Amino acid sequence: MRVVIAEDLALLRDGLVRLLSASGFTVVEAVDNGPMLLRALLRHRPDVAVVDVRLPPGFADEGLRAALEARRQVPGLPVLILSQYVEQLYARELLSDRSGGVGYLLKDRVGDVERFVVAVRQVAAGGTAMDPEVVTQLLTWHGREEPLATLTPREREVLASMAEGLSNLAIAARLQVTDKAIGKHTNNIFAKLGLPPSDDHNRRVMAVLAYLQATPAPPGDRR
Repeated sequence: MRVVIAEDLALLRDGLVRLLSASGFTVVEAVDNGPMLLRALLRHRPDVAVVDVRLPPGFADEGLRAALEARRQVPGLPVLILSQYVEQLYARELLSDRSGGVGYLLKDRVGDVERFVVAVRQVAAGGTAMDPEVVTQLLTWHGREEPLATLTPREREVLASMAEGLSNLAIAARLQVTDKAIGKHTNNIFAKLGLPPSDDHNRRVMAVLAYLQATPAPPGDRR
């Protein structure tokens, strides 16, 4: 599985290269700035890109912008974003691009090697891998009355787990209920958020998007 890595800190970049290489991935290029990232993604068209949000030259959102531009030119290009903090606007923007696998993890999760590698594979396979802290902050900010208000506390728990990319079976194990019960909750969530039946494998995360698109970003959210 071919990977492009974008990280400006040399030690972390080298660590990611070694970690993913040891886990069976082929790192085709590792870069440290936004322009090089875009060129690398378009040249290699990797199975997955692991990208820091903030890269030189501006240390703002160059990594995310390069990834989104690459996805516009190569629809469905899987991207796993790494960030030091939960930056809601960046997560919202990534999720709003509905083609291909996406993920958003905090950098300190890289220390959990097994979990990180699973997330990379999940995104490469076209799935979604969301950090629980990102999901929590996205789902608990309230600017006005929004569709999420119609969900029960249990449905909110299920929705948060869905956004992390967990299957119904995995959610059932986490919440210690039956798979059938989770199926009922997910159907209720889709109905309440106005998501019609679809064959799209990303339909589960559309439940999160329905909320995000209905809720404006907090003032000053862009860093």
